Amino acid sequence: MKKSLRVLSAIALASIVFAGCAPAQETGGADETEQTEPQQTEETAEISAPEQDENASVVYFTSDISSEGLVRIYEALDWTPSGKTAVKISTGEPPASNYLRPELIEDLVKKVDGTIVECNTAYGGSRSSSAMHKQVAEDHGFTAIADFDLLDEEGETEWPVTGGTRLDRIIVGSHAENYSDWIILSHFKGHAMAGFGGAVKNVGIGLSSASGKVLVHTAGTKTSGSIMYSDQDAWLEALAEMVTGFRDHAGEEHIV
Repeated sequence: MKKSLRVLSAIALASIVFAGCAPAQETGGADETEQTEPQQTEETAEISAPEQDENASVVYFTSDISSEGLVRIYEALDWTPSGKTAVKISTGEPPASNYLRPELIEDLVKKVDGTIVECNTAYGGSRSSSAMHKQVAEDHGFTAIADFDLLDEEGETEWPVTGGTRLDRIIVGSHAENYSDWIILSHFKGHAMAGFGGAVKNVGIGLSSASGKVLVHTAGTKTSGSIMYSDQDAWLEALAEMVTGFRDHAGEEHIV
């Protein structure tokens, strides 16, 4: 399999999408054998397939939004962790927020013997301290399906960023050093500062410690204080550079 960064993402109530390294294909669902050819209209007739780029990501799609469907599409990636596996999710901010339900991800987490991981927030709320965050993880059902690890509960560590224009380092929870492989499970939603949140934000902000979150949000200018920053483009560039630093440190072949 070509070594490339493969992103595993779950879209609640819509679809589950994977960027992988094999031809795109429908991977299951109860109606797999009953496919209706779309009617060709003048508009669709004018649409031509783009030229194939051997370096482009390949997207796997399934309409089977279930724990079985998630495992099946994960298996299509033909990826096996080499060691201790972290499963990064968002635990969700109470009292009402979106997060991946434990019953959807449980089979996959157990299949890879994964540990669900998160970091504390930098903006207050119920996940700004380890004690409160652990309670949220329990209340939302995650501790019932797997071990749960707050990566920054015992401090933080810095990993370098090479070639960045906004960041020269990223700051992650110190427990991140304990994992060799990473599954990034993301739900997609609107986001006031990023436009929308998905896999990039799940890594770029979600894997940053509290001070690391401030560093990214302020485009590398500070590590404490408010996360609000007036230069939208600068902080989005820093967000992407944080993900680059994580990828380079962990190794892209160790991330799905």
